[in-house]
Amino acid sequence: MGRIGIIGGSGLYKIEGIKKVKSISVTTPFGKPSGNFITGVLEGKDVVFVPRHDVGHRIPPSHINYRANIFGMKKLGVDRIIAVNACGSLREELKPLDFVVVDQFVDRTNYARDMSFFGVGLVAHVGLVHPVCKELSSVLYKAGKKLNLNIHNGGTYINMEGPAFSTLAESKLYRSWGMDIIGMTNFAEAKLAREAGVCFATLAAITDYDCWYSKHGSVTIDMIIRNLNKNIENAKKIVARVIKDIPMKSDCVCREALKYAIVTDKKYIPAKMKKDLKIIIGKYVR
Repeated sequence: MGRIGIIGGSGLYKIEGIKKVKSISVTTPFGKPSGNFITGVLEGKDVVFVPRHDVGHRIPPSHINYRANIFGMKKLGVDRIIAVNACGSLREELKPLDFVVVDQFVDRTNYARDMSFFGVGLVAHVGLVHPVCKELSSVLYKAGKKLNLNIHNGGTYINMEGPAFSTLAESKLYRSWGMDIIGMTNFAEAKLAREAGVCFATLAAITDYDCWYSKHGSVTIDMIIRNLNKNIENAKKIVARVIKDIPMKSDCVCREALKYAIVTDKKYIPAKMKKDLKIIIGKYVR
């Protein structure tokens, strides 16, 4: 079993019972990650944490180096990632302080972010019909239920650009599309994890109804922070429970996402690209 990765806000790694905590600087071919990676042992299992916005929340969604964060996880031996995200609700029954285990995404960032390890010189087309790991998502949902928390199994996350919140017209449009929750960060992480052959699941913590809900009033950062702080302790409990319950072995198909995805003839792949991506493509390209 590889290490278990956790992506979230600062303070999430301060989970009760975590031992042997260390801070590690990781270099990647894609530049600097959001911050140092925190390693430790929880429930007898090795875990790795990275704060996506850096300590103190200093990096906006559009400027997060998603590739470096996921590559760094892979480099540190992570084979499963749990991402914890704040989000807004687009459905009345999905209430602030509830959790959603996301199973689908729609991207509205218009390719403004680097969401692939591949490019000119090495082309790969991974399957994203089911963009999260079913096995890991199931463990995540069951963990929330065991803790008697309000957690919903499945939901579509629309990934907006940000950092501004939605206009009223946008919020109503997303509801008409059948979207469930809205956020600014998670799709890039899910997509890159799939390319890296890493199982990925999302725990979305609802902080507010998006601006469509007139009874709720205007969405403010104060409201979001208040609800986020309320949810963080429950998120920690869920993550700790997942770490405890997660099986030691997994034969998940996520691990083989690149098996038939690389279409570039091996003899044309640049040597530097082969070297840079060895930990991702090494067993398929030699």
